[in-house]
Amino acid sequence: MDRRTILVTGGSGFVGSALCRQLNALGVFSVRAPSRREGELNATTDWATALAGADAVIHAAARVHVMQDNANDSQAEFRRVNVDGTLNLARQAAAAGVRRFIFISSIKVNGELSQPGHPLGADDTPLPQDAYGVSKHEAEQGLLQLAAATGMQVVVIRPVLVYGPGVKANFLSMLRWVQRGVPLPLGALRNRRSLVFVGNLVDLVLACLDHPQAANQVFLASDGQDITLSQLLTAIGQALGRPARLLPVPPVLLHAAARMLGRADLAQRLLGSLQVDITKNRKLLGWTPPYTLEQGLDVTARAFLDTRHR
Repeated sequence: MDRRTILVTGGSGFVGSALCRQLNALGVFSVRAPSRREGELNATTDWATALAGADAVIHAAARVHVMQDNANDSQAEFRRVNVDGTLNLARQAAAAGVRRFIFISSIKVNGELSQPGHPLGADDTPLPQDAYGVSKHEAEQGLLQLAAATGMQVVVIRPVLVYGPGVKANFLSMLRWVQRGVPLPLGALRNRRSLVFVGNLVDLVLACLDHPQAANQVFLASDGQDITLSQLLTAIGQALGRPARLLPVPPVLLHAAARMLGRADLAQRLLGSLQVDITKNRKLLGWTPPYTLEQGLDVTARAFLDTRHR
């Protein structure tokens, strides 16, 4: 039986590598994952070899959101990679006869926060707040216009914070804090966040490879279980076998301290709510997350402990 060829960009990254592992494990796909040098993402990259005979593209490569951006013109650099690079790849994919193009976008296209009791939806009016979110939104718009002009089907998936084995950045910091028994002044927080286990995100991407109702649609990706930050840290402690040390400091004091330190952005990420509604996934695709939040955290914690014991 001939295997369908899938091109995965960003195959060495956190999400891309998980996608490649699962696609290879299924045994029915031929997976192409160009190296970073081969698949540099800009407006002039030649993708002809990588796209030859490809049935679908899963575009996970991007210039990601960074806390301290040293680029002289941050917006221009994000556009160069995330907009120009993405649309260059997509135009070549359409010309090569690629059937479906799946774009891993970001919840930042929807915005930074949700209002209590009003989770963000896939079809809400976009409200990106930073250069990264704006670039992802512009790429989405260009892709959907290209789909209308060429007939290549586009699927946009906006994940919330992704966690799982090998996770980096803030989630890794939380694992380390809890493992070390660091006292954290976060025990009184009641803001709610949506997260997505990388296994759930991969499963959603695979569902979107072929489902006819996915064509030219936008979906949000989450575990379908919202949680407060204090609950999350407690759950991480349970998964690690080490209770989280949480101090019940009032959020108003945390906001004040963050402002005094010039870190209002950090306060927003820690203290604000960001909930999403994935009802559309269930209605259009019949998709529900195969892993619970607890299962995802357990797998993530075990992988974290394994790396520490090597």
